[in-house]
Amino acid sequence: MCLCGVDYFSTLGYQPSIAFEGAGTLAPLATLVLVLVTLFGALPIYRHVAGETPDGVGSIGMIERMFHGWGAKLVVLVLIGFAATDFVITKTLSAADAAAHLISNPLYAGEAPAWMQGQIAVTMFLLVMLGGMFLRGYGEVVGIALVLVIAFLGLSFIVVTASVFHLVTHPALIQHWLAEISSGRYHLAHAPLAGTGPWVALGISLLVFPKLALGLSGFETGVLHIHLVRGTEAEPHNEQARVHNTRLMLLVSALIMSFFLIGSSLATGTNTLIPAEELQLEPVKGKAMDRALAYLAHGESPHPICPLFGHVFGTIYDISTILILWFAGASAMGGLLNMVPRYLPRYGMAPEWAGAYRPLVIAFTVINLVVTLAFRADVSAQGGAYATGVLVLMTSACVASLLHELRKKPEPHHGLSLQAQRLGFGLITLVFVYTTIANIYERPDGIIIASIFIATVMAISFTSRFFRSDEMRLKEFRFANDADRMLWTDIVLEGAFRVLVPHRPGSRSLHDKEAEIRRKHRIPETVPLVFLEVHYGDVSEFQNAPIISARQEGNRFIIVARDVVSVSHTIAQVAMEMAKNGAPLDIVFGWSKGGSLKLALDYVLFGQGDIPNRVVDLLDNAIADPTKRPMVIVG
Repeated sequence: MCLCGVDYFSTLGYQPSIAFEGAGTLAPLATLVLVLVTLFGALPIYRHVAGETPDGVGSIGMIERMFHGWGAKLVVLVLIGFAATDFVITKTLSAADAAAHLISNPLYAGEAPAWMQGQIAVTMFLLVMLGGMFLRGYGEVVGIALVLVIAFLGLSFIVVTASVFHLVTHPALIQHWLAEISSGRYHLAHAPLAGTGPWVALGISLLVFPKLALGLSGFETGVLHIHLVRGTEAEPHNEQARVHNTRLMLLVSALIMSFFLIGSSLATGTNTLIPAEELQLEPVKGKAMDRALAYLAHGESPHPICPLFGHVFGTIYDISTILILWFAGASAMGGLLNMVPRYLPRYGMAPEWAGAYRPLVIAFTVINLVVTLAFRADVSAQGGAYATGVLVLMTSACVASLLHELRKKPEPHHGLSLQAQRLGFGLITLVFVYTTIANIYERPDGIIIASIFIATVMAISFTSRFFRSDEMRLKEFRFANDADRMLWTDIVLEGAFRVLVPHRPGSRSLHDKEAEIRRKHRIPETVPLVFLEVHYGDVSEFQNAPIISARQEGNRFIIVARDVVSVSHTIAQVAMEMAKNGAPLDIVFGWSKGGSLKLALDYVLFGQGDIPNRVVDLLDNAIADPTKRPMVIVG
């Protein structure tokens, strides 16, 4: 919970400022709407996702399992682009806010060298340190997260409860806030509704709550880390217990965060304990911007909230906030390290090293530094992209859960509960679709930045797929039954079959093709031929695992390979396997006709095309010794 919490709970470092920026003095009401969406929307959805993905694939994995082919791959790549936006911006935004807290601390400002008082320099330093921490190992990261979350939540509890207590015990402050709301002074630059009164205030709160969506982060990383959750003492890998504990973790995290969200919005978003001008970006950036709770902890409020508050307590609180914000990237890094090796290398859309831990850590750290420079370590500038990534992932989880329920067949005596579940998930999906669209409309920069991430993922993926298309890509040979396995084993062990003929079923009979092959290539009747039929499976997959069946008809043998991803690879793989116990065999082809570009694209995308040339390339790459290489004959 703490590893996920460093992402989820750390948003308290900047969420109150963003809430006031988006909702003004209606921030407590808009935050209440956010909490209701969290508890009755996001939480049920991700509890369902946890139950369906005990292997930790998350909502993206759910969608991948529902669809097949290139359409599914493209959807997954787009979602990975949004997830990369979420996780990368989580790291850069949190590190930038940690830098803002550090630079604003008077003790640091007075002692640190000048070169370490710049926002960009401090942010990049924190990101490099985080990457270095991951290079040491994952176990150390989890242990540090536990300490940081306990310290930060404990100190935040003091700040929030003391501030809310002061607010409640001073009725004049409450009356001032209510008077501002009733008179329509919301401190909003552009209120979506005009007028005054409780219904107008409620309507504005409902319309602006998407701007507070950063407070929803953490759920996706929670289900992505389900593999780290222990089942029971006796059976740590027990899936049922693991899902139960993950659901409990999500519930506890959501309840804790709901308390802090409502409490912090009351303490900071009422234009009482923190004056409105201190939470504004223009014309001059207020002292509480990006650090509202730290502003209170330092005793900078015009009200004497608590005798404990001051620069000593504030510095202690700054340290805990800086550390958890710095470490918030740990959860995001963990999500990236779990997600990228799970999909892209398997699709052939990333180099093989992308499945390794340390190279990925270095690569992501470099990306974080580039993003930080691009945004100049500005917290507010990254908010739109962060919210867009979070909301799209949560919407995808809603859609995946809804589709999963719609595909279920009603069981006797449970039809009503299934319909209720479908209705509930449908309503939640509508809420998140609205929230996502509203956020994109209000902050189009978010979708623009996410589109850059998506385009980058697409470009890297298809470039990698192109360059890796000539890898052998054999995962395994599967067999239709034991009899097929035995006949195939006999063919391979005997090593006496010297001619392999790829045959496209349906064009003409094997008898006619055999007669033509023997006539054109002067093959005697005493030489047995092995025909190979290949049937496609999901050609968008990268690794090949053909299902082999075999039979004998007189003096010829027929091998049938089904569920293949590439004809060329299957022919080369079968030829190499047949030749491993004997002399190299001949592979006899007919002519491949068609334009060069079309044949090349067909090969990369659909596993077909200029098959003889591709088989030659595959064999050349796989077998260094020409004397041991099967010979390709086209005629």
